[in-house]
Amino acid sequence: MRMKVIAALALSAWLIAGCQREMEKMVEVSGHLFVFNYRVATATYLVTLRKTAPIPDGSVAIAEFEDPAGGEPIVLNEKVYPAWDQITLQSPPVHCIRKDRPYAVNIRLVDAGGKTLQELKTQLISDVDQAAMLPGKPLVVGPFYNKNPEVFKPDGTVDYSNTDTCPAV
Repeated sequence: MRMKVIAALALSAWLIAGCQREMEKMVEVSGHLFVFNYRVATATYLVTLRKTAPIPDGSVAIAEFEDPAGGEPIVLNEKVYPAWDQITLQSPPVHCIRKDRPYAVNIRLVDAGGKTLQELKTQLISDVDQAAMLPGKPLVVGPFYNKNPEVFKPDGTVDYSNTDTCPAV
């Protein structure tokens, strides 16, 4: 009988501890994709987080996006407001995205004092190569989306060539 009581208490403590750890989760990844904007010839990471618990005022989401062209990760710091239900993290333009290759994204939620509240890891995989999807230069320029004269030549020819130099696969 005594062993059953001890086992029941141990199980209860384990369940309570498990629930407590789950409550510490403040955000979860609700979406992630690459955004290819052919008009301006850019590609960016886009990750959305859904808030699952209150976030302290002054918190910051720090995202590290793997650079598809190689080199150091691209770091983004996004202030998080307690009233937000969703946090959107969008990288600056990136180059050399390859089809079917996983790219790492690491996110830390940090309070105003610099203490890490939560860490998340995810991967993005594109179903197209960036070079096949985007022209080398923006198709439009200016606030009125005028045709880019570097792409649409006065003689009627069009130059969509992609001049990105990407590392070998």
